[in-house]
Amino acid sequence: MRTAIDTNIVSALWSDEPLARQISRLLGDVRSEGGLVVSGVVYAELLAHPKVAEEFVDQFLAETGIEVDFDFDEEVWRMAARRFSQYAVRRRASRGGPSKRLLADFLVGAHALVRADRLLTADAGGLPAGLSGTGDSGGLKGN
Repeated sequence: MRTAIDTNIVSALWSDEPLARQISRLLGDVRSEGGLVVSGVVYAELLAHPKVAEEFVDQFLAETGIEVDFDFDEEVWRMAARRFSQYAVRRRASRGGPSKRLLADFLVGAHALVRADRLLTADAGGLPAGLSGTGDSGGLKGN
């Protein structure tokens, strides 16, 4: 079973957030169930983490066995575009104002839906509830 990892999971580890130990154990569990992958979007976001250099990111991913998938095919782009559009329509209809999510969130979710079996994210209302299906990443649901 291939698990896509969201930026907030790795960031929580690097920032030693309160849930870092639990996330570390969870990563070990999902690694034993199959491959781990981050999208090119997540890789780019990781490079923006405070006090992190590209070499550190590359070494961390290599040592933890997390693959980087830089290839976004048309299916990923179209799925992200459709879901982002649907989100924007819902947001405007609810008079919720401008989007609170970025297109990057939808690209990460679409990548997980197309290229992985699930998404590990802390966005789904706290800790990695994102393990069921693909969790909730920008309005994307698991299959």
